[in-house]
Amino acid sequence: MRRSRKVKILATLGPASSEEDMIQRLFEAGADVFRINMSHTSHDMMRTLVERIRNVEAKVARPISILADLQGPKLRVGKFADGSEELVPGQTFTLDEDETPGDSTRVYLPHPEIIRSVKPGDRLLIDDGRLQLRATAADGKKIVCEVVTGTRISDRKGVSLPDTDLPVGALTDKDRSDLDAVLATGVDWIALSFIQRPEDIAEVRKIARGRAGIMSKIEKPQAVTRLAEIIELSDALMVARGDLGVEMPLEAVPGIQKQITRLARRAGKPVVVATQMLESMISAPVPTRAEVSDVSIAVFEGADAVMLSAESAAGQYPVEAVAMMNSIAEKVETDPLYPGIINAQRSEPEATGADAISLAARQIAETLNLSAIVTYTSSGTTGLRAARERPQQPIIALSPVVETARRLSLVWGTHCVVTEDARDLDDMVDRACRIAFEENFGNAGDRIIITAGVPLGTPGATNMLRIAYIGADGKGGR
Repeated sequence: MRRSRKVKILATLGPASSEEDMIQRLFEAGADVFRINMSHTSHDMMRTLVERIRNVEAKVARPISILADLQGPKLRVGKFADGSEELVPGQTFTLDEDETPGDSTRVYLPHPEIIRSVKPGDRLLIDDGRLQLRATAADGKKIVCEVVTGTRISDRKGVSLPDTDLPVGALTDKDRSDLDAVLATGVDWIALSFIQRPEDIAEVRKIARGRAGIMSKIEKPQAVTRLAEIIELSDALMVARGDLGVEMPLEAVPGIQKQITRLARRAGKPVVVATQMLESMISAPVPTRAEVSDVSIAVFEGADAVMLSAESAAGQYPVEAVAMMNSIAEKVETDPLYPGIINAQRSEPEATGADAISLAARQIAETLNLSAIVTYTSSGTTGLRAARERPQQPIIALSPVVETARRLSLVWGTHCVVTEDARDLDDMVDRACRIAFEENFGNAGDRIIITAGVPLGTPGATNMLRIAYIGADGKGGR
């Protein structure tokens, strides 16, 4: 199945979309990657979902990528004697280590690392920012706060700390258990939540040992300030706008989204834009005009993928949501302004053979109006560098490694095919032309451009360009 768009669609699985036939319907509607949210998924259910996705993959004969999203540290207040309390802006409210149920003046905070780290002046956002507190005093045993905005607090509401750098890693004990479980199933990507510093990624990378790509979710101000270092250590990025919009001013989020997207593109790392993209489709069969515009902006920006969360996981219209996102992306990519916007954001190539070859392949393909760019890639690096160029032509990524093909399914513009390594140069040309023909990327007489490494099968050795005609039989013409 050939997609007629280059941006990828990431769909979250959940109660509305956990059955195998529904997963297949979502794929056929346009989903390229499936997300399993470990905040709400047991290990047994996760293994079932992975098995069902792989069954669909076998049926459709296309590599499908799986993203396992780790929960990360969830910080919450304790319970109240009456379940909730009404507060007044300007009043004093204390968070402490006393496990006694809370009242209108105080509540238990079961996170000593917060109590030890918060400084006077720091903000504490409760319940996704609906209640804002500002610390006026902190002695390591309690935090005395002033209520700034909001009037209500209730049991177990989440706490966000936009001004505080917590001395804890991004992995909790639950995350470590989940990480071991998902790696054992062979998922393709691991999404790491609430990272603050590059060291958080290094810890996960050490455990994963290359078995899955590491996707860093940018959702804390501390991560934004160290974005360049985080990108360097990550395999992919996610603009997690939900929590980012809680911990930072809402009006700053669009600019940060563009900043992350462009820096990731410059680095040649996939970037996903996520959260509330078609939120109204949880309960409605059509989105709002603003949501359509939101998705369009991410596509115009050149993001590798756009993501559905509750829309596909728990909404009433999961298939319609995927189909709508697919339709929006297709329309944007055929807009007359789209090529110019994509080209204007292109970065200069790095001084490497792979980048030089990828740049030349794009320029030749566009100058000669070729049908496709075909790249042989074992590790996936060549496919990533080809996608970094954002060519007008589709990229056919051929790999003998199924894990590479699955991982590249997240990447902009790549159509992934699992195939044996070419035996020699003639076989390399014939195989590329035949696959381009069979996958409907070219007809007899059309030309493609092929990138590969010689000697064949050597990872990271991309050093060759070849223009080839597709023959009458689909093989390489001379």
